[in-house]
Amino acid sequence: MPKMKTHSACKKRFKKTASGLVKRTRAYRRHHAWAKNAKRVRDLRGISYVNASQEKKIKSLMPY
Repeated sequence: MPKMKTHSACKKRFKKTASGLVKRTRAYRRHHAWAKNAKRVRDLRGISYVNASQEKKIKSLMPY
């Protein structure tokens, strides 16, 4: 049986942690930083984790 391929868009956006969670970056950080106050940009800097309802789907796209 052939090896499964990793979804390219998924490997650029998500990382698996040692405990099995899926890390992601926050949205709304890229453009128009002048329109967002400093507290909001600072809070967007932190990492967050994928919701449990979507975690199974993302893990299937990244088998390795």
